[in-house]
Amino acid sequence: MALRNPSALAVAAVALVTGASVGSGTAALVALTRPWRVGEFDPQAEKARVVESSAKVEVEATTHQFGSLPLGNDGQHTFVIRNVGTAPLTLTKGATSCSCTVADFDSRHGGDDAAEKAIPAGGQAEVRLKWRGKTDGPFRQQATVLTNDPGRPEIVFVIEGQVVPAWRAVPPTIVITRVTAGTGERATADLFTFGDTPPTVTSTGLLNAQTERFFRLSTEPLPPEALAAEKGATGGVRLVVDVLPEAEIGNLKQTARVVLQTNEELAAEVPITASVAGALALAGTAWDSDRQALLLGMVPGKTGGRWDLFLAARGPHREAVRPTVREVVPESLQVTVGEPAPLGNGNVMRVPISVVLPAGSAPAVHNCTKQAPGGRIVLDTGHPDSPTLSIKVCVTITP
Repeated sequence: MALRNPSALAVAAVALVTGASVGSGTAALVALTRPWRVGEFDPQAEKARVVESSAKVEVEATTHQFGSLPLGNDGQHTFVIRNVGTAPLTLTKGATSCSCTVADFDSRHGGDDAAEKAIPAGGQAEVRLKWRGKTDGPFRQQATVLTNDPGRPEIVFVIEGQVVPAWRAVPPTIVITRVTAGTGERATADLFTFGDTPPTVTSTGLLNAQTERFFRLSTEPLPPEALAAEKGATGGVRLVVDVLPEAEIGNLKQTARVVLQTNEELAAEVPITASVAGALALAGTAWDSDRQALLLGMVPGKTGGRWDLFLAARGPHREAVRPTVREVVPESLQVTVGEPAPLGNGNVMRVPISVVLPAGSAPAVHNCTKQAPGGRIVLDTGHPDSPTLSIKVCVTITP
């Protein structure tokens, strides 16, 4: 087979394709190994220029230990943000905890409450956080500030501390029980404060004018051991309440008001309840103190029954009490008075009294109604202020 020389046209086409391929590969290799330049624009140099001229955040601290905040009071703390970059720094208010607000973006060049603040290069701004102590106990408040610093797009500020009451009374209510008319009684409550300044008493007073004459108030220094036992307390006083001997029998309501001066004025109000009883008081399983009656109920006359009472005598004439039976209704009841005996330290004398309905007693109705008034047991007590004691008896004796 005879070989023919290629035509001039074919040779030219092959050369053109080969040249284009070699040229493209060379161009790609050059682009990968040498920065791309289009006129005067250099992408890598532009990127470096942007970084060098950006804002840059500097903050000394983002967490602050606030310490104690009185309950219901407002707290605040200021953080400083500096712009150590070469371009203006933009601050924008971000999210906050439910009780915290970013109050302003104050700066040395003047500030306002706008949601955005610009800090020039080399400048600084103060970010003031405010919050309220709503509940007693530890708290943690935080607020976020957004920035245009590419290396630190947000800053989270945190404030931690303890919410304490402005004052606290222990016990919160003074309850005075078993006060004997004619003798009086004393009780106390410790008032604690939690501020930086120890309290001084400005004034004391009673708020209920109707029972004011039955009480007397005073204050005295709080013992160091009592102050040490109250967590977080920095000072306090002891409130002393005296129920006077002339207090009326019954339940007395009152409120003591003590004005204390610390770093602010505090008005501490402590409720008082005093139960004043007469020199003679009854107790027993069938005795109803609310109705002041001996409730025997329905008792079968065939079998009868027995009930035990105790008469308590208090006050300076307690040892003079020697009860004797003057009258009994219904007459079938048998009442026996025992010998008085001292209780505890001898401040109370207790007299046992037994009430017996003998078996075979006749029917009778004394159920303490309008149709059938109650029976009674009348005692001569020997007490100079309460010489006679009448005990109401509610009983129905069935056949």
